[in-house]
Amino acid sequence: MSDKKLGKQADFEKALEIGRPPNVVKLFPNSKALIVSGKYIDRAMLAKGKAISIAANGRNNFVIKGALRAAQRANAAIIIEIAKSEGGSNAYCAVNYWNIARQVDALCNEMAVTIPVAIHADHYGIKNSADIEAAKIEIPTLFEAGMTSIAIDASHLPDDQNLLANLELNPFVPQWAGLETEVGEIKGKAGLSTVEEALFLIQGLNAHDIFPDWIALNNGTTHGIEASDEGIQIDLTAQIHAALEHYHISGAQHGTSGNSSDRLRAIAAQTRTTKANVATALQMISWGLEVNDYGNAILDDAGNFIKVKDQGVTEEVWAEMIAYAQAHELKGGNYKKLNLPFENKLLSQPRPIRERMAKRVEDFIYNMLVNVLNAQDTALLAIEAILAAGTYDPGPKATRIEDPAEWTFEKIIRRAETIDSEKGPEGDFDD
Repeated sequence: MSDKKLGKQADFEKALEIGRPPNVVKLFPNSKALIVSGKYIDRAMLAKGKAISIAANGRNNFVIKGALRAAQRANAAIIIEIAKSEGGSNAYCAVNYWNIARQVDALCNEMAVTIPVAIHADHYGIKNSADIEAAKIEIPTLFEAGMTSIAIDASHLPDDQNLLANLELNPFVPQWAGLETEVGEIKGKAGLSTVEEALFLIQGLNAHDIFPDWIALNNGTTHGIEASDEGIQIDLTAQIHAALEHYHISGAQHGTSGNSSDRLRAIAAQTRTTKANVATALQMISWGLEVNDYGNAILDDAGNFIKVKDQGVTEEVWAEMIAYAQAHELKGGNYKKLNLPFENKLLSQPRPIRERMAKRVEDFIYNMLVNVLNAQDTALLAIEAILAAGTYDPGPKATRIEDPAEWTFEKIIRRAETIDSEKGPEGDFDD
């Protein structure tokens, strides 16, 4: 083995020794999987500059496997995540908040994956006071199960309640963990986020010594299948990121499925985005459906999904999935609800079928990492950051610059009354 390879191996071994958070070490004491805080994935993208890591929503085992293979092939740091609606207590996926880390760890060891991986609890949704009380019990269980990053999403609430929910729940998130916050519920061109709202949230958190790694915005995208070509509003995103510059926060791009490669290249080049969620596209790709450059499933003249022959699941299983969907009146984006009832059926297919499902995901993600999001070779930068910090916790990127006396409970309520915002229509915008 060359000196260079020996050096890289030594760096990996050292990062493995010092870079895994305590919960991961406790769960997987003998593991060779470099599962790290989400903070390190963000730092790697910032170190490279104009680079974005994919946060792959692991709705099934094949997506997780394909994403890890793609990242290893691209030598890219990556995030594997699951949202509350996908993998919470009322999940529609078999992969969930409490088993996703175990699946990632097992696959990393099985496939000798050596790139840094964060496990992210995406869209931990808070919609009312009852959710806050439940979260105080549930959030610790997520980290006990191996989570290394979380998105506290109270964007459904008014601005003051969003901030107050984040403040109330922060003590339940380990300080070393990656932290995402959100302003403006993700639902397309309705209720777009504003500079004023974003500043209110981040300044209020800063005053209380809370320094998120990412902020998610409603910048024009939707979750699930994009119905139009509106997509990411790059200028709006850049404007908000510029206004937050002093707080050293990165952007998390939600609703990536449904945006062209050119638009995603622009978001990488022109904004401070370091995390891009991809969910629906990867599910459809793993099943073998025909998709376009946007990651959207292509429909035939009758409005039905197009299954690519000899790709994804077997034709017999796909026919069963269609029959189930019809019997349960599932259409379009609601095909996501096939994940839970069919996971075991998909895992029981012959190895060549399972392999082609994962390979299709791998090829899609590899292309995005290398040719769209500029994330190749960021694995080395994440490992360098771990070695430089000498610990699993790199600490916050920002320091407190806001006066806590100006952000008391009463003043937060009064400040919020001056914000002019439009939340947009009610709806199902959870993932």
